[in-house]
Amino acid sequence: MTTISRRTVLQGMGVSALATALSGLPVLAQDRTAIRIGYAISKTGPNAAGAGISTTPNYLLWVDDVNKAGGITLSKLGVTLPIEVTEYDDRSTAEETVRAIERLATQDNVDLILPTWGTGANLASGPTFDRFGYPQLAGTAVTDMAPDLVKRWKHSFWMLGGGHDYAEALVALLVKQRDAGTINNKVAIASVADGFGIDLSKAATPAFTEAGFELVYDKTYPLGTSDFAPVISEVAGLGVDTFVAFSYPPDTFALTQQSVVANFSPKVFYLGVGTAFPIYPGIAGPNHNGVMGIGGIDPDSEALAAYFERHTALNGQAPDNWASAITYASLEILAQAIERVGDIDREAISAEISSGEFDTIIGKVKLVDNQLRSLWTVGQWQDGKFVGLAHTERAGAREPVVPKPAWVPAA
Repeated sequence: MTTISRRTVLQGMGVSALATALSGLPVLAQDRTAIRIGYAISKTGPNAAGAGISTTPNYLLWVDDVNKAGGITLSKLGVTLPIEVTEYDDRSTAEETVRAIERLATQDNVDLILPTWGTGANLASGPTFDRFGYPQLAGTAVTDMAPDLVKRWKHSFWMLGGGHDYAEALVALLVKQRDAGTINNKVAIASVADGFGIDLSKAATPAFTEAGFELVYDKTYPLGTSDFAPVISEVAGLGVDTFVAFSYPPDTFALTQQSVVANFSPKVFYLGVGTAFPIYPGIAGPNHNGVMGIGGIDPDSEALAAYFERHTALNGQAPDNWASAITYASLEILAQAIERVGDIDREAISAEISSGEFDTIIGKVKLVDNQLRSLWTVGQWQDGKFVGLAHTERAGAREPVVPKPAWVPAA
């Protein structure tokens, strides 16, 4: 395997005292100088944009926060240790992710491995995490297979729910709008042909049909598509008030920009991953207002506000308004589980994550069958904030604005 990037992150600690890398062989407890964390993440390739917003910055922030606080206490060993990180570029390919995880486990001998970005890569690497006994806290994977996966891979934890959670919540919201006469009955769906898009579309199609909507367009497009003019042109002639795209970041941005150019401005414009990104308003300009998408947050949460401030200060950019906070919360869970176990016992750590209750930036968390079930499902840009909508019945939820404002023509 070609190593694109490998580095040791020793933030907030005395670097000179910890700069010597540990050998590949197991070390005795009294010789430990750090807890060794490894991960493979998309630094290059089509997944780099998503990983560079939702995942990598949160890994860096967590290491910084933990090390500045003095480290993680291993009570059974009588030490409090900082985190040391080994990082690889998975090049946005599942094959490279799996190879890197194997190397981290067998050559680097890291204590714990953090997951990569995206649904497909997390599904592909799940067997490898399980084979080596590492807990897999998948903070950026949406899959309806999670209930079955946790039976197969007992060390896996799924933090973003399944496609049915998001699809059914969106349909429930739109039923209220349709019944109120705000939108018509016609819906168009476009989905990226990847694990994420497939999972969402498989859930959304029957949900819309059972709710009595007319699906006048329901097609997938290849991963890496950049020209959406044919899709927009076809859908624009179908008389839909609701356009839904289960998209990844490059698609989300392109669909927005190209819809504005084509003046395709339906009353509900819903997009996938990337809508909640802090860069979306800059990409969409004034047209971001009223756009719906997957995810959301409570913008009035003091814990989230403090997290946003630390994240922005360290990384020079704000987190996204969905998976970022979930990812960071999963790392808080991991750290608390390690301290409760008091040692790097991966089996015991996994058991604690599965059964324990944890204090996180998103509130108290207790997983249900290795899954996070308290989710923000649909969000919307309102007054410069991507807020969770009211139908989720969560604290801080907002009412949807429908119809969205008409597009401001592209300059």
